[in-house]
Amino acid sequence: MRFEGPIYRPPSEADSLLIQATVGCPHNKCTFCMIYKKGPPYRVRPVKDICEDIDAACDAYGDHVKTLFFPSGNTIAMPTRDLAAICRHAVTRFPKLRRITVYGSSRYIVQKGLDDLQTLRAAGLGRIHVGLESGDDAVLQRVKKGTTAAEQIAAGRLVKAAGIELSEYVILGLGGIARSEAHARHTAAALNAIAPDFVRLRTLVPKVNTLLLHDIKKGRFQLLPPRGVLRETRLLVEALECPTFLTSDHYSNYIDLHGRLPDDRDRLRDELDRALTWDEDRFRPMVVGTQ
Repeated sequence: MRFEGPIYRPPSEADSLLIQATVGCPHNKCTFCMIYKKGPPYRVRPVKDICEDIDAACDAYGDHVKTLFFPSGNTIAMPTRDLAAICRHAVTRFPKLRRITVYGSSRYIVQKGLDDLQTLRAAGLGRIHVGLESGDDAVLQRVKKGTTAAEQIAAGRLVKAAGIELSEYVILGLGGIARSEAHARHTAAALNAIAPDFVRLRTLVPKVNTLLLHDIKKGRFQLLPPRGVLRETRLLVEALECPTFLTSDHYSNYIDLHGRLPDDRDRLRDELDRALTWDEDRFRPMVVGTQ
C-alpha cells in the first residue's frame, strides 16, 4: 500500500483500514488548518492504483477488515465515477466490510447533488465526515472556510436524503471571545436544520504556521479560556433540538461529553455545570499545535 503526504483520519475511524484515494485538500485555505499548507497539492489517485492497494490490503488482512476509510482531506471531491468504482471494488474484496467512510466538505457535497450521492451510497459509501466548524457566516468568512451556513445545511440534507450516515464537526471557540454566543447559537441552528447522525466536538487549538495563530499573536483574535469554551458548549447543548448523538471524541476538549440528544440533555448540562466549578489547574494547558 502506498501513501503520500499527511494522512489523517477521525478518531472514530481508529480501527478502519486506510487506503489513500486523494492527496492533499482541494480548498486548503482555512486559517486554522496547517495540515496541507506545505503540500503536496491536491490530486486524485488513479483508480487502478487505489484498487491495487485494496487488493494488497485484502491479501494482508482479508476477513479482518470491517470498516474502511479513504483519506485524504476531501475525498468526496473525487469524480463520482471513480469514487463509486473504488467503493464497489472494496465491497467485492472484503466480505465482512460494514462501512466505507470519507471526509467531505459542504461545497463539494453540494456540487455532487443527490443523484451522485445516491450512486455513491449504492456503491457502498456509508458515512461522510463533514467539517461544519461553525454555522455562523461571520465566523466561516473569517476563517476562510469557503462555504456559508446555507450551503452547509443544504449539503447535510443531501447526505441524509441519500441515506448516508453523517458526522458533523464543530470547533468550539472558533468565534473567539467576540463571537462566542453567536457561534454557538448559529451553529446549533444549522445542526437543527440538518439533523446529523453525530455531532463531534473539537476545541480550537491554534496551530503553527497558520493565519489564525498570526492573528492571535497580533491581538486580532482572542482565544476563549477553558470556562468560556464550557459556557459556549452549554449554549450549544441547550439550543440543539434535533435528534443526534453528541460526542467530544478528541484530545483538544476540556471534558469528555457523550450523549444522545434530546434524551441526555439534562445530564450533559449537569456535567458542564460541574466542570465550570473546577479549579483552573484541572483544565489542560493552552497549547500551540504542531500537527
